[in-house]
Amino acid sequence: MAMVFSPLTTSEFFSLCIIFDLMYFLGFFLCIGCSRYCNLGLSWKSSSLFVELGFLSNGSKGVSAKPAKLNASKVFRACASSSSSDPLLVKAARRERVSRPPAWMMRQAGRYMAVYRKLAEKHPSFRERSETTDLIVEISLQPWEAFHPDGVIIFSDILTPLPAFGVQFDIEDVRGPVIQSPIRSEEGLKSLHSIDLEKLQFVGDSLRILRKEVGEQAAILGFVGAPWTIATYIVEGGTTRTYTKIKDMCHTAPHVLRALLSHLSKAIAEYIVYQVESGAHCIQIFDSWGGQLPPHMWDCWSKPYIDEVRWGGQLLKCTGFPTLGNIEASQKVCCSIMLSRHVLIVGIIKRKCPQTPLVLYINGNGGLLERMKTTGVDVIGLDWTVDMADGRRRLGTDIGIQGNVDPATLFCPLSALTDEIKRVVKSAGTSGHILNLGHGVLVGTPEEAVAHFFDVAKSFDFDKVEDHVSEADKVVA
Repeated sequence: MAMVFSPLTTSEFFSLCIIFDLMYFLGFFLCIGCSRYCNLGLSWKSSSLFVELGFLSNGSKGVSAKPAKLNASKVFRACASSSSSDPLLVKAARRERVSRPPAWMMRQAGRYMAVYRKLAEKHPSFRERSETTDLIVEISLQPWEAFHPDGVIIFSDILTPLPAFGVQFDIEDVRGPVIQSPIRSEEGLKSLHSIDLEKLQFVGDSLRILRKEVGEQAAILGFVGAPWTIATYIVEGGTTRTYTKIKDMCHTAPHVLRALLSHLSKAIAEYIVYQVESGAHCIQIFDSWGGQLPPHMWDCWSKPYIDEVRWGGQLLKCTGFPTLGNIEASQKVCCSIMLSRHVLIVGIIKRKCPQTPLVLYINGNGGLLERMKTTGVDVIGLDWTVDMADGRRRLGTDIGIQGNVDPATLFCPLSALTDEIKRVVKSAGTSGHILNLGHGVLVGTPEEAVAHFFDVAKSFDFDKVEDHVSEADKVVA
């Protein structure tokens, strides 16, 4: 029989917050030295509060707090220390001195390349192409062999890990991703389980092969979707232009949505570590649909699940309520955040793989830049609608920046493309800039333009006076 909790008074609520803080802090120190984050062994499985907050389920196959095991013996050097032989992109992400801006493109392997289209004719299923080791490696290396970018990103999808923790999906030609059983209730949460990394072996194998093939000539890039972005697919049942179902859940079933986001955060963090252990130099987090949230809603429903661990006054800023006047509503949200701190992505990765740069990209992020910086990532990716000079001024020089050439510029005369690349690089400055597009490569982009993009990037020499002086270098962090 479920336990019934009466509303807490304000003083009781803050006392409970302090107790949970102390419990977490004690658990953190008990876990130091362990190869995995510890399950503190809390024996409150009969409490409906923990079921409601999403850490336990009434079903035996429901949400679990126990993480999947990883083979720590296979950790690459990138997870432990930096080196002078690190690829140019990794050095730039750490804001070390580089001679030119490293360059790669989002979606640099794909339908704009004739060689990819030919392969896709033989293998028409996207999931086959993105879940078969030999095909993943071949496709990932196609732009490397053609253009030699400074980053080689694995050919995959942000939805690839979903079946490994209980969410099945298909990709249809017209509709795109289709989630077979959308999760919108407590009952739906019962289908979730800890991520089974053995089901993602093709990702690990592909990264190891790519690392061997490319060596240290370029950075091997892994990537994941942010919890909010992944949740939009799981709740909406696929792609959407309105996000009405998940935004409705923010108000009508917040405990269900928070339980889902917390579970996704833990699974994604483990998936990132797995990619790093398999050979990824750098990880990009795509919060592609985070820009669909107003800034105060992003603070509540996306940022807390990407964030590094924070204490004290920062906690209450994630409640999503203008004030603490409605303490009964706020207390549930606050407690949920406290109990899920140990699964916040950036905090975990920074402790387990401190030398692995993390890049955060949001489509439509002009109103979120300062907020994105506080997550603790190493690099902020700008979309093409943000002026690079303004973005650098707002972010300062104590963080890396990526982007942000308009993808449509690759359809323009090459001279115009050259001018735009030079403008972006000058605005970004000579420290901590990774040259990229402000979005993925568009279908139909001329391969000649892509080749020119990389040629121009490699022509810069920051040691020369004319290239070294930039507006961004004058920004005071």
